[in-house]
Amino acid sequence: MAAQEQQAVYAVDRKLEEDSTIAYALEILEGRLTRRREGNEQFSSPGYAADYAKLKLAALEQEVFLGLFLDSQHRLISAVELFRGTVNAASVYPREVVKEALRLNASAVIFAHGHPSGMPEPSTADRALTTRLKQALALVDVIVLDHFVVGEGKPVSFAERGLL
Repeated sequence: MAAQEQQAVYAVDRKLEEDSTIAYALEILEGRLTRRREGNEQFSSPGYAADYAKLKLAALEQEVFLGLFLDSQHRLISAVELFRGTVNAASVYPREVVKEALRLNASAVIFAHGHPSGMPEPSTADRALTTRLKQALALVDVIVLDHFVVGEGKPVSFAERGLL
């Protein structure tokens, strides 16, 4: 086998190993945050949700809009990929988000979506969408705790920036 072929095989093996490690880390984190596990932790700080969102979204090549649906104690009921889009946009429908929150009997939700460009700065459209989602969910007594934009570096928190 030529040196170039060996390097290609090594690169594929390394990517598979990294993907496996990320999947395992997500499994551990979900176990710690899901309400079905005794002694689980709450999403009591933005750090938990930011770390979770980054693990779920950072490596994706298209925008994915994620909902972390929480119970009244802010324990994770379910992390749901709500919408998947293209490299720079995903269509998000508030009606469908409300339906999912009601189906899961959620009391609160944290949103996250990725920017495949790597720039985690919220766009004007991101801000407008978050406002619409917050208003729609308030009608059914579901609180929007935060919305994270994931790119390179630390995810941007709408709550920390005062955008909620």
